[in-house]
Amino acid sequence: LTGALMIPPIIARVGHIRSFTALMAIFLCSFLCLSLVDQSAFWILIRFLLGAVMCGAYTVIESWLADQSQSTEHGRVLSIYTGVVLLAMAFGQYLLGFVHTNPFYPFIVVSLLVGLAIIPISLTSSDVPVPVPVTNFSFTKLYRRSHTAFAGALGSGIVMGGFWSLGAIYILHKTNDPTFVPTFIATSIIGGAVAQYPIGVASDKIDRRFVLTALCLATGLSAFGLLFAKMQISLLIAAFSFGAAANSLYAVSLAKAADNSKRDEFVTLASSVLLLHALGSSGGSLIIGWMMRSADNEALFAFLGCISLVTGGFIAIQPPGKTSVRIDDQSTFVPSTSALAPAAFEQDPRSIEEPEPTASSKSNKIMARE
Repeated sequence: LTGALMIPPIIARVGHIRSFTALMAIFLCSFLCLSLVDQSAFWILIRFLLGAVMCGAYTVIESWLADQSQSTEHGRVLSIYTGVVLLAMAFGQYLLGFVHTNPFYPFIVVSLLVGLAIIPISLTSSDVPVPVPVTNFSFTKLYRRSHTAFAGALGSGIVMGGFWSLGAIYILHKTNDPTFVPTFIATSIIGGAVAQYPIGVASDKIDRRFVLTALCLATGLSAFGLLFAKMQISLLIAAFSFGAAANSLYAVSLAKAADNSKRDEFVTLASSVLLLHALGSSGGSLIIGWMMRSADNEALFAFLGCISLVTGGFIAIQPPGKTSVRIDDQSTFVPSTSALAPAAFEQDPRSIEEPEPTASSKSNKIMARE
């Protein structure tokens, strides 16, 4: 959240290549410090710093993609980029396996990968993109435009923030098998990656309010399934189902915001969806962590299940009202993940302004429908 607001002006001042190199250098130094110090206050400070610089790195990458791809290719490029990010996140879970050999190995391997990422950026001969625009957002405007998108963004943040922060702790306590934890988390990510496109296609043909309600219901039921599952195979099935539903909440909420945004508002409303998701993620993690300490680890999925059902209930009772959008007028779904930065919305095809239809084009559309 802080990185999204503060780093774009830095990139505009010193350029993409210098910014990326400096951000990754900060990441390397900070990350390696985690292996040397085990004080909680220090770790909190470093984690904050890592979040900010990673958001800056995403901003550099996404603005570069937007600048180097044609407007007709933005949707395909963004979809591929989202797929690469999700697959890398799933693969990254298995770096934890190095802990059994040596607890310092994950820090070393991650640092090597980040160091290697600096090389192609530093030596690139590609044209440097234009400066990154400052992140603009408005939670009040998002709420006025769509109560559904607002609730979906906040609910998805609480659910996914709690899962990402504490899901590994929960499953380790439940199974007492450290080797199972990476597979459990990766399965949920793969579930989200596999299911997002078909869910998105369905949301193009069905009122997205109904789709979000169904996803919240599925997320709640799968969370309760994780709560009561005992065997590892049943945990994996529930994790896949949970990931498929919960990981899609953000993308469909973003699409709903796009449906209700004016042509010059999409980037602002989309940034609001992302930042609201981030607020829900951080705030929800603190609340759930306190509940797990005060009660038991079982509080995690009990809380996530209840939040999902409450969010779905709120969305279900929303009257169509003046902000409703006909299915024919809904925007085209584009796969996305909250593990991005607001710069991604600059390359989203839904942000491209199209010319106003002329009277003749309107009459042609009417004749074609008839």
